[in-house]
Amino acid sequence: MAPRHIANIEELKGLVGEHLGYSSYLNISQERVNQFAEATGDHQWIHVDVEKANQGPFGGPIAHGYLTLSLGPVLLPEVFSVGGVVMGVNYGANKVRFVQPVKVGSNLRAGIKVLSVDDTAGGARVTLEVTFECEGATKPSCIAEVIFQYFAG
Repeated sequence: MAPRHIANIEELKGLVGEHLGYSSYLNISQERVNQFAEATGDHQWIHVDVEKANQGPFGGPIAHGYLTLSLGPVLLPEVFSVGGVVMGVNYGANKVRFVQPVKVGSNLRAGIKVLSVDDTAGGARVTLEVTFECEGATKPSCIAEVIFQYFAG
């Protein structure tokens, strides 16, 4: 499904409180987890030692919580785009909760809800609720209030 196109920041303001939709599912492979471990230096056995993790509390290796969160920039553009924005940068997060582990081999998607859009010099600060969920799971894996700074062109 094509991303929802929002004409501009003004139209985005009218969508506060609205759920914009879901991304497609992305498979969380052991290779992706290992690459994240290399990039961050987090080689905890629950992520990278498959044999030991198979005997561990989750029944197999799991993705790093911050790997899950970091997939926002991959998955969000599948949900929506905003016209007239020349650049967007991460501004921060108000709240992040890792509710349920993401097991290696799971398919993960993101759902997006617009929480606020506040004018700033040259653009807007946009707060989104991003819910990461694994296919077939009863609870989300991660719920995060993330903030982006959009710069209008």
